[in-house]
Amino acid sequence: MSNSSLLTTGCIADIMRGTELEKPVVQILGSKRIAGGGEQSERYRLLISDGQNLYSFAMLATQLNELHHNGQLAEFTVIRIDRYITSVVNRNEKGEKRVLIILDLHVVKPGAAVGEKIGNPQTLTETGAGSGGGAASTSAVPARTESAGSVSNGSAYQNRPMGGGMSSAPSGGDGLSLENTLTHPINSLSPYQNKWVIRARVMSKSGIRTWSNAKGEGKLFSMDVMDESGEIRVTAFKDQCDKYYDMIEVDKVYYITKCQLKPANKQYSTLKNDYEMTMTNDTIVQECKDAGSSMPSIQYNFVPISQIGNMEPNAMIDVIGVCKEAGEVMQFTARSSGRELKKREVTLVDSSNAAVSLTLWGDDAQNFNATNNPVLVIKGARVTEFGGGKSLGLVASSVLKTNPDNEEAHKIRGWYLGGGCDNVVNSVSTRTGAGAGYSTEWITFHEAKEKNLGAGDKPDYFQVKALIHNIKSANAVYKACPQAECNKKVIDQDNGQYRCEKCNADFPNFKYRLLVNMLVGDWTSNRWVTVFTDLAEQMLGKSSQDIGDALEFNKDEAEQIFSAINFKSYVFKLRTKVEFYGDSSRNKTTAVAANPVNHKEYNAYLIKNIQEMTGISKH
Repeated sequence: MSNSSLLTTGCIADIMRGTELEKPVVQILGSKRIAGGGEQSERYRLLISDGQNLYSFAMLATQLNELHHNGQLAEFTVIRIDRYITSVVNRNEKGEKRVLIILDLHVVKPGAAVGEKIGNPQTLTETGAGSGGGAASTSAVPARTESAGSVSNGSAYQNRPMGGGMSSAPSGGDGLSLENTLTHPINSLSPYQNKWVIRARVMSKSGIRTWSNAKGEGKLFSMDVMDESGEIRVTAFKDQCDKYYDMIEVDKVYYITKCQLKPANKQYSTLKNDYEMTMTNDTIVQECKDAGSSMPSIQYNFVPISQIGNMEPNAMIDVIGVCKEAGEVMQFTARSSGRELKKREVTLVDSSNAAVSLTLWGDDAQNFNATNNPVLVIKGARVTEFGGGKSLGLVASSVLKTNPDNEEAHKIRGWYLGGGCDNVVNSVSTRTGAGAGYSTEWITFHEAKEKNLGAGDKPDYFQVKALIHNIKSANAVYKACPQAECNKKVIDQDNGQYRCEKCNADFPNFKYRLLVNMLVGDWTSNRWVTVFTDLAEQMLGKSSQDIGDALEFNKDEAEQIFSAINFKSYVFKLRTKVEFYGDSSRNKTTAVAANPVNHKEYNAYLIKNIQEMTGISKH
């Protein structure tokens, strides 16, 4: 087969006339990078040929940038365009000028294998494209449908006839319907365009935020919207905030026009767009009543809760889980601003048999209903870290849905009702110094000392099989704030009240927390190790409250609880870090995990060590 027969000859002229083509084949003759705000928002402009016409206004969708980076779109490469959209950027008496945006493609033949320009293509003129003056297509052209109103191939964008013609953007006010207006893809917008309309689905919507400073007072809200080509943030201030806040609903589709575009502030947005919109007094927003299935729905990339412990702080993820329990709404005053704040801690579980703590603030905390253990779906939750434990929080762009009607929600509901929650044994939010699944190296206490572990800027972690020699039971518990997620030590007021300085509140009760120091040793040395509440309860087989009551009212029972694990061996995962107290330093070691010895695994570890030391391999 000759190279000339690979191309869909004449297809570029047809596409520029608005004809829908099914998977046309073209050749890339060049590309140019368009500067953006970073790798994620960079764009590429392609020079393409169909063997007859050249076209230099083909844009590569950002999700295809990786193909360009990998060299798969080199000069002379032949590609099949599986999905595309066109946008009219200029219309005059000569015709229309369109931009072709390639959304999906397949490499038919690499450029190195082609090695030449196919045919003798000529630059496509606006007249030829707009008036139908292009040459007729050959028999290689796939079936096509002539439709003066169509601008897309398998996309959400439509040019609709309006009184026998089409309008590129509205010129009137709010009374003008945008239903029949030509829409533009989001990723084709720039500050250099002033007449456009987008049709987009609302992915998320923030609450109304207010401010007050020397210049005055104000309020705003923002929403993130998407179409098939990309996404962008829209912000409304003052009058526009009042006008549109109640109207906008997440998941609905709207026509939007006459906003001001400006460079996006990447400090506050993770969207893959160099620009963001600000509403003006001329802005028009209208609901699209007949969006149906033509607009893409919000896509989720759910992360199992068990994997959250391995993720970096500030990572943005999608999560689905069942609310196992929810704490009470806690009200307190922020020291820095004096504002009254509300928060609530919610525990989520999923079929990975793990749990994570979700912090809700403000109205989300106040209005959350934990009745009947609802399924929660979160788009864009932020991973936070404290003391090694990972938790989740919401940001302005996060979307929280309760009991959504979708397959994933029904599946996890069935898991929960089937008793799956009984198998949840791990909480990635446990504040023990390292995330769940943290990879640790087998090291003896002597080796840890020789390697000076813990002396660096960050803590070190290691694993050791050790025996418990002694436990300091005298100071193993302390009285803490009774709030669910506050473990600060309280001050006994000697009047039946206990004060928590962190919460700035007095309480008639408290809860016991464990802080157990135990001497553990292996065959090389020993070391004092601190064990916190969750792990200490697991090892001792008693709750903090039971142990605290025993220490206060029944010393003999308390002694039995602690002595029950003396001289028992565990595989400890330890965190070690040198801490400074005045002029002196001390290597503080904390237990992250303590598991019974699996002798089969431990013997395999010993055999491997013996083989390495002796040079004798297993045959």
